[in-house]
Amino acid sequence: MNKMMTEVDSWRADPLSFLRQRGLNIKSSPAIKQVYVLIVEGFLIFNYRPLNELFDKRYLLEIPYDVCKRRRSSREYSPPDPPGYFDGYVWPIYQINLQEMERTTSDIGENEDTQ
Repeated sequence: MNKMMTEVDSWRADPLSFLRQRGLNIKSSPAIKQVYVLIVEGFLIFNYRPLNELFDKRYLLEIPYDVCKRRRSSREYSPPDPPGYFDGYVWPIYQINLQEMERTTSDIGENEDTQ
């Protein structure tokens, strides 16, 4: 999370410099207003308060158990997941973190009042 915080802080300080430092040569023009959007994803991002407090918008996209299991099983890990790891650890931890997030983060998917 510390690394992610450093990256997000760097983006917030100067998005154009952030992109250029990573090899993305973005052309900018003073005549055109530039809008930069940073999407931070992961199922733990809302549970880490210092990171969560930086977000302007929060959205949660859930996927069902079978899709999640299929995606996990298609990845190659070193060392590989032991048999039963997804059902015995990955999915239960996801559920615990999802419940915590729902308890502590109330503004997921809410729109700002634009008046």
